[in-house]
Amino acid sequence: MMSPAALRTMPKGASAFRSESLANRHGTLLSEKSTSVVDANAIVSLLLGGERAHYRQSQEFFEPVREGTALAYVPAAVVAECVHVLSRIYKVTRADIAAKLLGLLDYRGVITESPAVRHALTLYQDRNVDFVDALVAATAAERTLGLNPTNTRRRPGWR
Repeated sequence: MMSPAALRTMPKGASAFRSESLANRHGTLLSEKSTSVVDANAIVSLLLGGERAHYRQSQEFFEPVREGTALAYVPAAVVAECVHVLSRIYKVTRADIAAKLLGLLDYRGVITESPAVRHALTLYQDRNVDFVDALVAATAAERTLGLNPTNTRRRPGWR
């Protein structure tokens, strides 16, 4: 990951997401052209199957990602949006949401910001917390940081 100072000095139009360390989980180097940032709509379409209009497109996109021949970067914000849409609009249960998203994160070519995203999905599944609260707790645990006291009073013992 690049430092904030390095990001500020990059030439305009340059990418901070460089292929020097991009590899699938088996160590095969992949080019930037085979890496895509994924939107929540693509993930929700894939996870809901035939219920969504763009299911076939999502399936075609994710197949090489599942196999590890292409990379897909899934930001934590996209996972949060998926959780929200699946739970609020489609009324999918916590257990199913977590299982489906964790399964997607297991695809060989999926990259996330940090292991905290997976940990947050586990917390979301196992405890009565919102996904974003779980992500805050998982990030704090990963980086050995403390939690804001208002979070710990609101949800005692959820870390």
